[in-house]
Amino acid sequence: MKKLFLCSAAAIFAVTTFTAAAYDGTNCKEPGVCWEPKPGYPDKVEGSKYDPKHDPNELNKQSQSIAEMEARNQKRWEHFNKTGKFVYDVDEI
Repeated sequence: MKKLFLCSAAAIFAVTTFTAAAYDGTNCKEPGVCWEPKPGYPDKVEGSKYDPKHDPNELNKQSQSIAEMEARNQKRWEHFNKTGKFVYDVDEI
């Protein structure tokens, strides 16, 4: 009885997962090109409620940190060329 119940439960689970995976709610133009916006999403994002309005300072953080890293590496390289000893901590130079 227990074996019959487990087999029927597994069969029902397999059927429901297969049917759920068969349709994802999108209309595909081509196989693999199935993106479509949700209803109500504007054609132009700029100026809408979906516009992220990024802060320029936040966007420049990575370029600033890269410039600082390159300056530290330049100091390390100059110190290495002078002394022949590599020092990782720039404050010790």
